[in-house]
Amino acid sequence: MKIFAVDTNYLQHNKTLSSSFSKPEAPVIFTKCDTALLKDGKPFFIPDTLGNIEYETELVVRICKLGKTIPTRFASRYYDAVTVGVDFTARDLQKRLQEQGLPWELSKGFDGAAALGTFVPLDKVKPIQCLRFRLDINGTTVQEGFSGDMLFKVDEIISYISQYFTLRTGDLLYTGCPTGCAPVRINDHLEGYIEEQKVLEFNCK
Repeated sequence: MKIFAVDTNYLQHNKTLSSSFSKPEAPVIFTKCDTALLKDGKPFFIPDTLGNIEYETELVVRICKLGKTIPTRFASRYYDAVTVGVDFTARDLQKRLQEQGLPWELSKGFDGAAALGTFVPLDKVKPIQCLRFRLDINGTTVQEGFSGDMLFKVDEIISYISQYFTLRTGDLLYTGCPTGCAPVRINDHLEGYIEEQKVLEFNCK
């Protein structure tokens, strides 16, 4: 199983990081190792050596068939379900690595850094680019997004990734986060929703 993720895929989020942000020519892709996956409601143990750990709430789609160099017009055939995930980011470490011009996978791919909710079949939700999603922490909504605001749509991302990697059944795609990232704390209770359906719930330890 491979875990793919997209950076800088929502305009407002990126404007909070840089006032001069402009849409990149292609999706910015990074990967997480399989030990980053956190599912089935298991707690997220906040690393005590990586500085601030921030949540990034994202829609996640599940790849359902083998594919390579997939045309965008056929990409919808290659995923069958969607959920909410959290791309945890060691923000201090990421900034330090970026300033040094170094790869920043260490800040994104550590153990537990890819929280994953329960998948919902695509035929049970609105079209993939018409979904609202959110994250609540301790009963308060802290991050909201609308998939129609993505700079690169899901089908475009899948087509792009498949030029470099063979997609296999069970691979995951984290599609980017909207604005509103902030650190998590010990004892935080996180709940993720697609529209009004809760698909993700776990605690921070």
